[in-house]
Amino acid sequence: MRLTASSKWVGRKWRPRLATVVVAILIMVMALPLVGLFFFRLYENQLIRQTEAELIAQGAAIAAIYAQDVRDAGIAADKLGAPMPRPSGASSRSVNPDPLYRPIEPKLDLASDYVLPTRPAAMPAIVDPTFAAIGTRLSGILDATQKTTLAGFRLLDPRGVVIAGRGEVGQSLGAVEEVRVALAGRYASALRLRIPDQPTPPLYSVSRGTKVRVFVALPVAVDGKVSGVVYVSRTPNNIIKHLYGERGKVTLAAIAILVGTLLIGLVFLRTVSRPIYALIDRTERIAAGDRAAIRPLDHHGTREMAELSAAFLDMAEKLQARSDSIQTFATHVSHELKSPLTAIQGAAELLRDSGSAMDDTERRRFSDNIVTDAGRLNLLVRRLLDLARAENLAPSGESTSIGAALALLPVDNRLAVSVAGSEIGLRISAENAAIVLANLIDNSARHGATAVSVSATSAGGKASILVSDDGAGISPSNRAHIFEPFFTTRREQGGTGMGLGIVLALLKAHDGMIALVDSERGTRFEIILPVA
Repeated sequence: MRLTASSKWVGRKWRPRLATVVVAILIMVMALPLVGLFFFRLYENQLIRQTEAELIAQGAAIAAIYAQDVRDAGIAADKLGAPMPRPSGASSRSVNPDPLYRPIEPKLDLASDYVLPTRPAAMPAIVDPTFAAIGTRLSGILDATQKTTLAGFRLLDPRGVVIAGRGEVGQSLGAVEEVRVALAGRYASALRLRIPDQPTPPLYSVSRGTKVRVFVALPVAVDGKVSGVVYVSRTPNNIIKHLYGERGKVTLAAIAILVGTLLIGLVFLRTVSRPIYALIDRTERIAAGDRAAIRPLDHHGTREMAELSAAFLDMAEKLQARSDSIQTFATHVSHELKSPLTAIQGAAELLRDSGSAMDDTERRRFSDNIVTDAGRLNLLVRRLLDLARAENLAPSGESTSIGAALALLPVDNRLAVSVAGSEIGLRISAENAAIVLANLIDNSARHGATAVSVSATSAGGKASILVSDDGAGISPSNRAHIFEPFFTTRREQGGTGMGLGIVLALLKAHDGMIALVDSERGTRFEIILPVA
């Protein structure tokens, strides 16, 4: 897991990414209707295949009876039709290794087969008396079978003339495409429209099965020739009617889809919506000044939401700390500026009201006080500007060393400065490093030091710089306040208490830090900076 500065707010618990959750939800939502369409499409096609298989079975039984009657009637071979085609050897053996069995598999497919127009009307024809006699004997069987199976039967002679069936006896169906194929000795089936005045339904229409009729034409073989055709048709089961018959299973499927949809909504609510609304509420409370709202969310949901929440809390915490710092800083500034301003105003008023009664010495004393306090104000303003620039300083990317920074400082005869590790590169400009060292060395000189040592070491990409002196040191009561703005023990000597604040701001701007460390004598500061 990628760690950030906000990891203190969020534990290392695995959470899915927001993109993963959204993609998973979209896939599931898209899959539901697609699965439904595929189910209806597949189920409807299965009803078509089932109808064709039933018609093949019924037609095969009728064909066997018809073939036996043709043999018993002793019809001459020249009155039979076309020779039965011989199956290709390799293909036939691979599909049907036993020549005694000739199964016919359903082949109609809604996805690939065109729905043909309604069946063409029968044409007038002359019936062969021999075949007509056979048709008369079989008519009762066909009628009884149709009452049970609801299928339409037509028994055709070798020329395609109807010899048995409820209608069209004595008329020819030889022009019908599937009948023509069967008269040539091959099995044929077709999907045809039931109602002639309706347009052809679309390929994937759910109601397509109710608008079509399945036609099956089986050739009847006698002595290797076509002796006739059994032409059978029936409307497949309506899918809605069939599903009603399976309403228990359909109800269970609907419940499963409903439960799946609710689970999707619950996952989205828990992982996305609820954390977002909680974060919005937390934002409004923090904006209203509720500091108790700066705490982690009870539930983050996703990794991105956890990181966003933690980053937001870090930002709110820093802004709150910055607000407190600005408030404190403003109080200090007003206090520091108020004293010299009050002194200037009082001295000016005395000179205005009683200046004529004063002698030259008194007037000069008050004038000197005004100049001194004005100078202090000017110094405070300059130091405030220096602090503001230091706090808003962006790293320049420059680098320097201790030796290069010390070379920029003027020679101070009051102190003896010793250096160790001056060649170590620091990721800070020479000018800013010189400002840091100048403030520390100047503080040492003002507190009675006679010698300052600067030593640098590096490890792990960081440089540690120790600045030590032999001065009076810092009392334990003041150690916790030395980096506070305007804190100084030399106010009477013109100290502003801004030097260490400027040093700290400069170092923070360069990813560094400074700390007061223990020393047997004098004062010692440790500076940490990235190594160049």
